[in-house]
Amino acid sequence: MSAPAQHGTATRGVAAVTGATGFLGPHVLSALAGRGWRLRMLARRAPAIEAGPEPVEVVPGDLADPAMLRRLVEGADAIIHLAGTVRARRPADFDAANTEGTARLAETWRQVAPGAHFVLISSMAAREPHLSPYAASKRAGEARLAAIAGEAGGYTILRPAAVYGPGDRETLAVFRAADMAVQPLMNGPAARLCLIHAADVGAAIAAAAASPPGGAVFELSDARHEGYGWAEIAAVAAAALGRTARPLRVPPAVLAALGLAGDAATALGLGTGMLTSAKRREMQHPDWSSRPAAQPPADLWRPVVPLAEGFRQTVSWYRAHGWL
Repeated sequence: MSAPAQHGTATRGVAAVTGATGFLGPHVLSALAGRGWRLRMLARRAPAIEAGPEPVEVVPGDLADPAMLRRLVEGADAIIHLAGTVRARRPADFDAANTEGTARLAETWRQVAPGAHFVLISSMAAREPHLSPYAASKRAGEARLAAIAGEAGGYTILRPAAVYGPGDRETLAVFRAADMAVQPLMNGPAARLCLIHAADVGAAIAAAAASPPGGAVFELSDARHEGYGWAEIAAVAAAALGRTARPLRVPPAVLAALGLAGDAATALGLGTGMLTSAKRREMQHPDWSSRPAAQPPADLWRPVVPLAEGFRQTVSWYRAHGWL
């Protein structure tokens, strides 16, 4: 756990969680259970998740179901909103999940459980909404929450950096690339990217949920708030695989062409898991660093998983599950 030890595990009440069936969900549920929360989650189907000694209550449904949203938040002491999408065919699809879904949940919160602490898990991409429909939708979701909360507040917004860890399919490509003869670098030597292990994100969410809500917006990264260069990330990933890094920068023109090809394939319905122009703009943004002042207070939460250790854990999990 990354949370300071003095918080203990006394029973805190009900934490209502959306998006718990995704990659980050089990890490968050485990951290919440470790702090004594009773867990309730919104899911289309009952998941096989073991978060702690108490069973997880499942409310069947999704963010488009008003009746199930009411059941989810009724009597809750904290609402943890993880649900969203990072890949979609159209900007409207990002808006439907990341903006309108957040707004519906926030409106239900205000009507049914206004005393609960609403913790929105956004993204550092929301800092730069012009880069992509995803980034714009996350920023808009934050704005809708703040507008619905009004002067009463009662919420906290967390913006994680690039999250990695066991079970993550998004950063699997980093390790597959690190296993190649050369490691492609997607940005120049001056570019910086913050990273954070999923266990540290889970601990930060649990710490925030137990703290007084003040309408704050915090970024989450590991202890290297200034971020990493792409060559360093490639080297640490290669070392976790037992390889020597041979980084090679991909020319911007090649990335631009790949992004356009991804745009065309996505428009034709051939998949949303490829590099698109919007994703390329996010990846080539030069400054995904953070500042210590943008992080939560150190007496609330501190990250504890360094990059080399986190990458080794992740590679071990991937290999054990046949992903690498």
